Parts: sequence; structure tokens; C-alpha cells
Amino acid sequence: MPYARILATGGRVPDRVVSNTFFDYLVEGADEWIYSRTGIRERRFAAESEATSDLASAAALEALASGGVDPLSIDCIIVATSTPDMILPPTACMVQKNIGAENAFAFDMNAVCSGFVFGVETADNFIRSGKYRRIMVIGADAYSKILDFQDKTTCPLFGDGAGALLLEATDEERGILQTLIRSDGCRWEMIQVPSSGSRKPITAETIAQRENTFKMAGRSVYTFATDVIPKVIEQLAAKAGISPCDLDYIIPHQANSRIIDVISKKTGIEPERFLLNLGKYGNTAAASVALALDENLRNGTLKEGNLVVMMGFGGGLSWGGHIIRI
Repeated sequence: MPYARILATGGRVPDRVVSNTFFDYLVEGADEWIYSRTGIRERRFAAESEATSDLASAAALEALASGGVDPLSIDCIIVATSTPDMILPPTACMVQKNIGAENAFAFDMNAVCSGFVFGVETADNFIRSGKYRRIMVIGADAYSKILDFQDKTTCPLFGDGAGALLLEATDEERGILQTLIRSDGCRWEMIQVPSSGSRKPITAETIAQRENTFKMAGRSVYTFATDVIPKVIEQLAAKAGISPCDLDYIIPHQANSRIIDVISKKTGIEPERFLLNLGKYGNTAAASVALALDENLRNGTLKEGNLVVMMGFGGGLSWGGHIIRI
């Protein structure tokens, strides 16, 4: 049975840098108020004409260039996003056109901020089946398009971006070694855009009530994340027959540095082994893990042979992770 190894990665964030002081209209001393609660200093917002597919395509093209890969050799494209360009067609098909991957099949996946982890799980199983050899997984979101900029508890948290991971079949025991994904639909109400689909279509009334924007029960999500994520790390390590302290690095969903502090204490893993970039990008939703993976491969932090956990959590509720040997 083949393994799915990392062939190449790519990343893209918008050009517009938005510092915490942008939110001074919402709260006095916004910079310190936001940083002290989240660890975020700035984030990137997409331009008015820039969509999720634009960010995703740029990240994918960077991965192809980095790996010297012909787009015609790609078998499948999975775009994990909860901010697609439009409700249909799939954003992945727009990416397919933009990167010239004519031989691939393409589809979207929505597990909110867990989307990239769920996409990697799907790609891993496709490759392990032996039916497909090369798969592009992209986490991409443009949350600046759906935020309620009158809600100080949510709008400062998010930024836009995309990260791409190109996986390839190999007979070596490397790449994705262990996986775990879960969901709890009983708590779906905790993260939602109430007026955005067939249950409550967008109308002038729902727009006036801001129901077409992102809503989150922040305190409940914090409690959820600090409970399940240490368990993910411990369960993955147990499946691999190792201790969590044997892991070289953790790439967590980049939601809030305070969450990471709690996870570090619960697992006994030193804070410096958690690779974070949310200080400069904020929570980029499905893109966050992919962006951090790409960044730390490019800057040399992640080296061949390292054991790494990638983990995500988000709406649904959903959560999960992978152990990867670089």
C-alpha cells in the first residue's frame, strides 16, 4: 500500500496588510486589546476584486513551480473552503482552469477551519487506494468577505489566504503516517452564517440584521478546542506508538495563541515546538495549517525526517489531525 508524501507546497496571502489599529473604531486601544486576547498583530484582507479562487490558484501555481511539476500530471484537486467564489460551481473547478490541470477531477470540501485537514485525509485515502498518484489539496478562504465588522469579538480574528499541498504516492514510509478526523453535529450552531443557503436565503431583511455574516460562540469554541486538540495529539501519538514529546513540531490551526498555550501545558510539549504565524496573518480558516506548513518548509524549520502533527478544528463542529514524516 503506497504512502502519500509531500511533493511540494505553496502559499498566497493578499497584498493588503490590516493592522490591529484598523479596529480602533470598535474598541479603544485595539492593538493591545486584540493582541492580549489572541496573539494577533495584523492580518491580510483580499482586494474587492480578489476571490478565494484567485488566492487558491496562486498558491497552487507556487506549489507546481516549487516542485517542478507539470499540471497535466495532477489526478485530483481538492479545495477546502467555506468562502467559495459562489455557491456553485465548485471553486476547485475554477482553480483547475487557472492552473491548466486538464486531466484532474476537482471538487470542493467544506469542514470550515478543519477543511484542509479533512482534504488531506481524503487525498491520503485516494492515494492509498492505488487509483490516484498525485493530488493537490488547497485550503483557501477569504473571511473578510463574510465578517460582521460591527462585532468586535469576531471580525479582528480573521484574515485571508491560501495554502497548497501537492501529495504523491511513494513506497517509502514517509509522508502521512497516521490520521484522525471527527465531527460533532450536535454543536453545529456554535459556528455559522445563518442566512447563506437554502434554510434561510439571503434577503434584504437578513442583510439588515447582519445574518449573512459570520457568527461564533467564542467562549464555547475556546472550551471545545482546548479540550479536543490535546486529545487529538495524544491519540495520534498512541496510534503511532510514540509519546507526544517525541514529535518534533506541531502545526495547529492558527486561531488563537491562548488556545495554543493551554494545549502546550496539557500535552507537555514546549511552546516553541508549535509553529505559529497567526501574529501576522490572523485566523485564515481552512488556509491556516497549509500556510504554516508551506512557510516552515521554505524557511528550513521543517527538515527531512521530522515527525510533525498537523491539526485543525472548526465549524460543524469538526476536528482532526495527521502525523507526517517530512
